[in-house]
Amino acid sequence: MAPHSLKKNYKCSRSLKQFYGGGPFIVSSDGSFIVCACGDAINIVDSLDSSVKSTIEGDSDTLTALALSPDDKFLFSAGHSRQIRVWDLETLKCIRSWKGHEGPVMGMACHASGGVLATAGADRKVLVWDVDGGFCTHYFKGHKGVVSSILFHPDANKNILISGSDDSTVRVWDLMAKNTEKKCLAILDKHFSAVTSIALSEDGLTLFSAGRDKVVNVWDLHDYSCKTTVATFEVLEAVTTVSSGTPFASFVTSLDQKSKKKDPSSQATYFITVGERGVVRLWKSEGSVCLYEQKSSDITVSSDDEESKRGFTAAAMLPSDRGLLCVTADQQFFFYSVVENVEESELVLSKRLVGYNEEIAEMKFLGDEEQFLAVATNLEEVRVYDVATMSCSYVLAGHKEVVLSLDTCVSSSGNVLVVTGSKDKTVRLWNATSKSCIGVGTGHNGDILAVAFAKKSFSFFVSGSGDRTLKVWSLDGISEDSEEPVNLKTRSVVAAHDKDINSVAVARNDSLVCTGSEDRTASIWRLPDLVHVVTLRGHKRRIFSVEFSTVDQCVITASGDKTVKIWAISDGSCLKTFEGHTSSVLRASFITDGTQFVSCGADGLLKLWNVNTSECIATYDQHEDKVWALAVGKKTEMIATGGGDAVINLWHDSTASDKEDEFRKEEEAILRGQELENAVLDAEYTKAIRLAFQLRRPHKVFELFAGLCRKRESDEQIVKALQGLEKEEFRLLFEYVREWNTKPKLCHVAQFVLYQTFNILPPTEIVQIKGIGELLEGLIPYSQRHYNRIDRFVRSSFLLDYTLGEMSVIDPETESEYPKDKKKEKEVTAAIERDTEELNQETPSRKRKSQKSKDRSSKKRLIAEAQGSVVAV
Repeated sequence: MAPHSLKKNYKCSRSLKQFYGGGPFIVSSDGSFIVCACGDAINIVDSLDSSVKSTIEGDSDTLTALALSPDDKFLFSAGHSRQIRVWDLETLKCIRSWKGHEGPVMGMACHASGGVLATAGADRKVLVWDVDGGFCTHYFKGHKGVVSSILFHPDANKNILISGSDDSTVRVWDLMAKNTEKKCLAILDKHFSAVTSIALSEDGLTLFSAGRDKVVNVWDLHDYSCKTTVATFEVLEAVTTVSSGTPFASFVTSLDQKSKKKDPSSQATYFITVGERGVVRLWKSEGSVCLYEQKSSDITVSSDDEESKRGFTAAAMLPSDRGLLCVTADQQFFFYSVVENVEESELVLSKRLVGYNEEIAEMKFLGDEEQFLAVATNLEEVRVYDVATMSCSYVLAGHKEVVLSLDTCVSSSGNVLVVTGSKDKTVRLWNATSKSCIGVGTGHNGDILAVAFAKKSFSFFVSGSGDRTLKVWSLDGISEDSEEPVNLKTRSVVAAHDKDINSVAVARNDSLVCTGSEDRTASIWRLPDLVHVVTLRGHKRRIFSVEFSTVDQCVITASGDKTVKIWAISDGSCLKTFEGHTSSVLRASFITDGTQFVSCGADGLLKLWNVNTSECIATYDQHEDKVWALAVGKKTEMIATGGGDAVINLWHDSTASDKEDEFRKEEEAILRGQELENAVLDAEYTKAIRLAFQLRRPHKVFELFAGLCRKRESDEQIVKALQGLEKEEFRLLFEYVREWNTKPKLCHVAQFVLYQTFNILPPTEIVQIKGIGELLEGLIPYSQRHYNRIDRFVRSSFLLDYTLGEMSVIDPETESEYPKDKKKEKEVTAAIERDTEELNQETPSRKRKSQKSKDRSSKKRLIAEAQGSVVAV
């Protein structure tokens, strides 16, 4: 058998994080992205795959309102701090902010021109702002409750503003009125409870208002009269109109034509309502006809209690053919679209984006191609995600308590089966292909913490529970296409441990099952009768995970004692112990046919190990909390991790791609190195310096600058070379110069390059260089030291002139050549005396010599030092 290629690195290719925490949201004009409030931050989310494109960090202010400009270039936000901010979505910076309301801003709307913003506040006021100036242009008061809905009329010729309030009224405001008393054009007060949503028809002639009084009022904006009241019999949270030319318009038109209450004399106006029941309903205003209603809600309900029902909180029609967007109370985005069938069209849930997953307990890949990922969170349902888009494809709902464990397999008939264990003490068998529950097993007296399918025959599965028992459940005679779940039967039961069973695993040939428990032991049992084989003892804390090797007769266990152990099945001896995690190891799983394994723990780390060398090859830190779930694809060996931070990370093997990238970089470096040598030979210094920067060769850069300094026209060539550098290369240049400047042999070139650089770059550009402050702090002390040294050399040169003059070695200066300057002569004499005193102080105490030899040796020393100073200068 050929040796296995060991994996050296994994890369996190995709992450699903919390992007919506409830509260305000706004959809872009083209529907390509959604702006969501997530705590005190604002996330800009791609509507296709729920990936966070960018994040605007807040300042601990809970957001209450969001709005976008018509061109989607600017974002308006407001929160409990009453601060209204304008954000540039290209730079993600706040370009303007101001305060105006006396309470939180509850609603915002931007005019079609983009220059005017209307805000509705909890202080019962409606204000209109000039965006560029940040000043208030209109001040409307009259509402007696919190104003939550606000809307500009789409027709620019009609300068009116509409607001809805908790005082059960809708008010229409005139933006052109000069008289204060005529600002409010109409008060629409047909509601008996808070107005939750308002919408305008496409022609702008009809206004729809929905409230918690379970009705929709239809208003004529010509005379502000109520045309009709539509009773919906549910508390409404949102109303929106259907635009013409969309699939929804064709859908409702066809439904209207089939309606028995069709009125050919009237022009139809259609609208959509959503509310507490969690169903989408399409209405015709004329005659108050409900044209379409979903048969059942797509929102799962945890129990039969009325209080636990989670309905829709908002809805918006998306542009063109993107459909309808509905938002649920548990932070999910539902995308509805119209599907045309042979018999009739149908409204279907096309996509579901989950804004928050809560704590993730377990995950498994689905199907042979592993295109889906089943995730058990702190909910009563299992969410199945599309790995490509990370959107929730569907959910498996039926448990009454939180799902704690799950496993998947592909049956002999090709159906994808899922088994789940829950806190409600039941196990459920699901057909993921038909998305239905086909079996329910009862009998455990505790939480079911672990389940596992058979690996070969798929004729049974096992479950471990908090009641310390291990059960084998038979799948014989179970119809995978059953519409109603049947009762599952057990083959055998055993009291396996003294404490809760945390994990179970079935061997590859279905002959053995292993259990890991809170009692710090793991046990191996022979199937199908659950005869005890061996007990694995050695861990000092509880065991969280067990798994059989796919090729060897061994078992891997992960424990709370921060270790992973591999055990021999034959005698239960510990073969190897792996240490490296700083906290409890929660999951461990074999990869690369048992030659490697991955582990994750409470320290938030994912580790890749080599079994033969006991070496940790790589460590990855992408989680901020405990990593409870670890799934490994059997075919692709893709890894998925999830934990207490509600984040799902997908990891792909990047060993081959990393090797290719490294080879490509080496090849490119060789070619560029040759190009650099050719440029040096051709005396193309500008090109050579640029290539040396790209190759990160500081010594070569120094050699090139040193060579230029030795040339006659060095200034022009160095300036030309520096002008060809980019900002990042200038940052590297400052780093190199800082290092050169610390060495006396290299400081002359460093100072010359630094001088030319400061001449070329203006201060404004120098300040923008990343880390320039730290770089200059490293340059200044050594530069001061160099200048002090040069100053000492200059002063010493005067001593040389004086000494040689007194010795008549050089001719004295004549008055004709050098005019006598007594002041300068005094300065020189003082400098010479000062230097002489310094030299006398530095001379060590010696035995007294004769005065004649002392004067002679002193004179020789002075001449030698002076000559050395001149040479150094």
